[in-house]
Parts: sequence; C-alpha cells; structure tokens
Amino acid sequence: MTPFTYARAHDAAEALRLGAVGDAKYLGGGTNLIDLMRETIERPHALVDVTALPTNIEETAGGGLMIGAAARNTAIAEHRLVRERYPMLVRAILAGASGQIRNMATAAGNLLQRTRCAYFYDEDGARCNKRAPGTGCDAIEGFNRIHAILGASPACVATHPSDMCVALAALDAIVHVEGDDGARTIPLVDFHRLPGDTPNIETALAPHELITAIELPRSDLAARSTYRKVRDRASYAFALVSVAAALRVEGGRVADVRLALGGVAHKPWRAATAEAMLRGGPAEATAFLAAAEAELADTRPLKDNGFKIELARRTIAAALGELAGADA
Repeated sequence: MTPFTYARAHDAAEALRLGAVGDAKYLGGGTNLIDLMRETIERPHALVDVTALPTNIEETAGGGLMIGAAARNTAIAEHRLVRERYPMLVRAILAGASGQIRNMATAAGNLLQRTRCAYFYDEDGARCNKRAPGTGCDAIEGFNRIHAILGASPACVATHPSDMCVALAALDAIVHVEGDDGARTIPLVDFHRLPGDTPNIETALAPHELITAIELPRSDLAARSTYRKVRDRASYAFALVSVAAALRVEGGRVADVRLALGGVAHKPWRAATAEAMLRGGPAEATAFLAAAEAELADTRPLKDNGFKIELARRTIAAALGELAGADA
C-alpha cells in the first residue's frame, strides 16, 4: 500500500480545503476505497475523513427528503419516512450488502463505488482502460458474464455495482455537491457517465468536488414501488440484473411509472423508453413485456452475457406485474 497522510475534516469547508491537494481522496465508510487501496488500484497520498459531514435525514419544504452525505446505509433503510415513502430504496439497500457493510457504508460513498469487474482488479495480469487509460479492455474478449449489455463502448464493458443508485435513478434523486466554484446540484441520472473513450472518468464531479447530500423529491408514485434483484446467490452477490420500479394504475391503465435497471450498464440505467411506452397503456403482462423488449432493443451482448437480455425482460415484467397486482 502506498504511504498516505490522514486528516479528519469537521465540515464541508475544511474537507474541501484538505482535499484540494494533489490526489487526495475523501474517506467515508471506506468499504470500497480501502479495498482498492489494499489492491493498489487506488494510490492516494492523502485521505480526508468526511464522516463528520451531516448524517441527518430531514424532510424538505417540498415534501421530499434530504439525506446527508455521511448518513449510513443502515440509517437510511431504517428511517420511518424512507420506509413509508420510498420502499424501493429500502429494498435496494437491504439487497445490496451485509448488515456489517450497511453499518459502515455512507450515502455518498455508495454513489462513488467503482466496478467489480475482475479485469479492473487484476492489476498485474489484465489490461483495463478504467484502471490504466489507453491499455485496452481484456473483458471484451475474456470472461464477460457479468458485464454490460447496454451503453458500453469499445473501451469498457464494465457495470456499475450499486443497488442503491438504481433506486435513486428511478426516484429522480438529486446529488448536492460543493467545490471551488461553490455549491451545485446534479441529477442522479446524469451523475454517473457512460464509458465512451474515457471510462476512467466515472462521474460528473469536478476535481476535489465533494458530495454533501442526496435529495429525494416528493413522489406520491414512489410509495407503491419495489426493487427486484437477480443474482447468482442470495448471500449478497452483485446483480446480474436488477429493476427498481414504481407504478400507478388507474382504471386498468398505467397512469404513471418509473423504471431503472442495474447490472446491465456502466451506470444505473433509467428505462425511459419503457416508461414512455407504458404510460396510458394497459397494465397487463403483455404490455409489460413489450415495453421491456423496446427498452432492450439496443442491447449489445458479449459472448458470455447474452442471457441478460431475456433475464432483464422477464425481471422488468415481473416487477411491474407485482405492482400492478397490488393496485388491483
């Protein structure tokens, strides 16, 4: 492990000052960053502990919720208003990790997780443009069962690992950040980037910019929502395919819907095509399957992961069918 300095910031202003030096990294729960440092994938010379940032989960004037950047995943999942208003988020967090990890992991840290692609972690034996830009991507011709079927590029076919972020994408969450140019907000759907030619640039954050909060807008729709995750084993594996879904049915037709997919792309995938196709249409299985097929029309499977297309189609339909049945 590369030697590093450690400093604890007491507020956002101090964190920005301490983090403005070289390759400093902000440290929350450390559930991903410390692993990457052990593997020498990340080699920061300075860590800035930001666990003193706000942990509050508070109602906003508009009826949404503001989640402090340092709020632990366990606290989010257990919060009464989150459970009542955003059940898909609770289910996503509980599906994402063990209790020990949820007790450590922070809201902001969850957004900044890096891929679990084996080639990304194999520093000594594999080419990876995300880890070492310009070296190539061994996953494309290698074992790529867990890799992306949507939004990939010749430079990278990795998937984003977060469950929580899939729910946040469906909920139209807003990321609050601060940096040298002051405070700004980034829609969660724009926070993570598709790989393009620069898969090493994973988010819309500017250098040294700091996440301070995640805002959940008010949503009457979100109270009727779910999160469905398909994985190789029940014990905290990463998603092969996951679906965050919210649905409102009126008179047998889809009045409104939100959909996002995990395990299929370099970022949480908002299923806008499927949403548009479903609105106003019949709330029935054939319509759910047709909308899923439309969303997946542009998939580009690799040699080992073509099964994800049918798996995603069926998982989307099953999640929507669950909600439609509850509305019946």
